[in-house]
Amino acid sequence: MTVESVRPEAQPRVASELCEPPLAGGGVPLLGHGWKLARDPLAFMAALRDHGDVVRLRLGPKTVYAVTTPDLTGALALSTDFKIDGPLWESLEGLLGKEGVATANGPRHRRQRRTIQPAFRLDAIPAYGPIMEEEAHALTERWKPGETIDCTSESFRIAVRIAARCLLRGDYMDERAERLCNALATVFRGMYRRMVIPLGPLYRLPLPANREFNRALADLHLLVDEIVAERRASGQRPDDLLTALLEAKDENGDPIGEQEIHDQVVAIVTPGSETVASTIMWLLHVLAEHPEHADRVCAEVESVTGGRPVAFQDVRSLRHTNNVVVEAMRLRPAVWILTRRAVTDTSLGGYRIPAGADIIYSPYAIQRDAKSYTDNLAFDPDRWLPDRVKDVPKYAMSPFSVGNRKCPSDHFSMAQLSLITAALSARYRFEQVSGSNDATRVGITLRPHKLLLRPVPRD
Repeated sequence: MTVESVRPEAQPRVASELCEPPLAGGGVPLLGHGWKLARDPLAFMAALRDHGDVVRLRLGPKTVYAVTTPDLTGALALSTDFKIDGPLWESLEGLLGKEGVATANGPRHRRQRRTIQPAFRLDAIPAYGPIMEEEAHALTERWKPGETIDCTSESFRIAVRIAARCLLRGDYMDERAERLCNALATVFRGMYRRMVIPLGPLYRLPLPANREFNRALADLHLLVDEIVAERRASGQRPDDLLTALLEAKDENGDPIGEQEIHDQVVAIVTPGSETVASTIMWLLHVLAEHPEHADRVCAEVESVTGGRPVAFQDVRSLRHTNNVVVEAMRLRPAVWILTRRAVTDTSLGGYRIPAGADIIYSPYAIQRDAKSYTDNLAFDPDRWLPDRVKDVPKYAMSPFSVGNRKCPSDHFSMAQLSLITAALSARYRFEQVSGSNDATRVGITLRPHKLLLRPVPRD
């Protein structure tokens, strides 16, 4: 998926023409709207468009502005009046640090993008094809007919292994994938709680939940230190992203600092693994819940490959498979909420936005909006066919964001997601089993609570 990076129509700036956005109803003392956002965040964000294009919210003592329309989220992402900051990024700093590409702004961000971008160029992606193929087919071989699959651990395992083997040239074994899976689940849950209910010092008290969060966060950083230390000790310099970081220079031509290397590796391994793994979980859910589309994917793979194992080179020909992936991301985006901060007094949609104000928006709400999509809640991969996709409003589907914050690994991610979907569908049908809970678990990302599936061999 790509989106043209063009600046939308200029927003009005004359102070006399601007007004304050409406305040959403339903706030409670002290917590404001944070209580509703914590209790049923997806429904809360989806309902905000009924109150206006831009709506004021109270999260604890803070006032934040929620943007609810596709065109204004595009304006927000492309305008230099707003930067990466706000409640989400503040909550993520404990994981991502302040010196990595995910949280940096300005010249540092541009320099970091130049360092990592070569690893994700379109002409670089085919070199990762053999690894993606090997991991996808190893997954189908590891699963045995009739056994119960814990989709959370299995999805993290393949996401971590592909990222590590492709980008860090490390053959990191399943034990580390398990550590990452368990730690991320705890860390992202705690970070979400800190974002919507900002109680500050209370999160430093030695309460059980806080101790669990701190242990998980420490293990994540230890894992990254192990990866960097192993590379340095090896003396090897393969042509990969980690080597590029170890050899990168700062704005003065000096080697970048150890903290920046650490934060960059964190930004590569952890958020990417979390979002890709969450998407794989939802794709497995789709294959089980919509067997008619799983069958279509299987038939498409058969027609393209002639019965041989699906390969990376086949991905571009798998139109329906790709559309299944996109439609799964539309309905269940891994990243469901994003924030920005105004760097100057500005405006959005005719409303006054003061300098320093925090803005939030929900890709989940935008991508499910009935004003943008016919049968908006239906799983319909064919809506992405050429004759129908033109009906989708601009910025109503931006799974990898837009502008200078567009995810650099979009093509890398789409390739592995399509290849995994094709390999699994060609080999198995899937059924949910007793004990499975496919309800949406909300944290910084979205994933099923506990998706348990049984693979059934295709005849």
